[in-house]
Amino acid sequence: MNDTLYKTLGVSKSATQSDIKKAFRKLMKELHPDLNPGDAAKEARFKKVSAANDILSDDNKRALYDRGEIDENGAEVAQNPFGGGFQRQPRGGQGQGYGDMGDMFSQMFGGGQRGGFQQAMKGQDQRYNMLVSFTEAALGGKKQIYLADGNPISVTIPKGIESGKTIRLKGKGHPGQNGGPAGDAMIAVSVSSHPVFSREGLDIEITLPLTLYEAVLGGKVEVPTLKGPVGLNIPAGSSGGKVLRLKGRGIETARKKGDQLVRLQIQMPEQIDEKLKAFMEDWQAENSYDPRKKLKTGASA
Repeated sequence: MNDTLYKTLGVSKSATQSDIKKAFRKLMKELHPDLNPGDAAKEARFKKVSAANDILSDDNKRALYDRGEIDENGAEVAQNPFGGGFQRQPRGGQGQGYGDMGDMFSQMFGGGQRGGFQQAMKGQDQRYNMLVSFTEAALGGKKQIYLADGNPISVTIPKGIESGKTIRLKGKGHPGQNGGPAGDAMIAVSVSSHPVFSREGLDIEITLPLTLYEAVLGGKVEVPTLKGPVGLNIPAGSSGGKVLRLKGRGIETARKKGDQLVRLQIQMPEQIDEKLKAFMEDWQAENSYDPRKKLKTGASA
């Protein structure tokens, strides 16, 4: 079994996927071109490490490689139709084996173009993972990644893309064989969480803290949105948990546009001074009410 790719990543042939992932991440931190500008040696090694990881991190490709059915570049190794499994055919026709397969078939079928019997085959797809921020996924944009050969490429992020979706880059995979087209680059997208926003379908949700007096008196407050802050009118007497809707301020796709849902949360001051405490005691004595009355009624039903 060929172990070149295992040596490139510095792992054993029996390495688990977790071992391969750890080794790859460690080497990426050491070799990434952005961290080593102008270092040709590290850039060349970075390309080899990326190509090795692309095969060994994929269970199907790894199995093909271990069986000798694909080489270090992910290209298929020609199979000997007369037995002996998958192997590279010797060139030159020294009288051992069958020599060059193209020459043999050329003789069998009366000459013709050498190797003309070979069928054009599309190259294998390359698979990548790409982490995008919450805002990048919501608004779309451009993001640069490095392909397995180490070359950078700018990827267009569609507006509103979600985790688990795949972006296909036509012709950016492994080269084809015998004149066949190149495979594609398949980029699996993961979206990171946001400290303020959360997402439900095309809607954006946010919890908005209010002061006690804003909840009682109402007023206009500033609310962050994906495209910048906007003013929001808070109705007087608003309770915590009330949801207000900002129309069209959610995720926008080519066909639809979501809303932003603003959930109110009344936040008390860090310290309750004597003046506020006395006021509330007087107010309670004259305006007592029970906000949990419906809970009690429902529980006894």
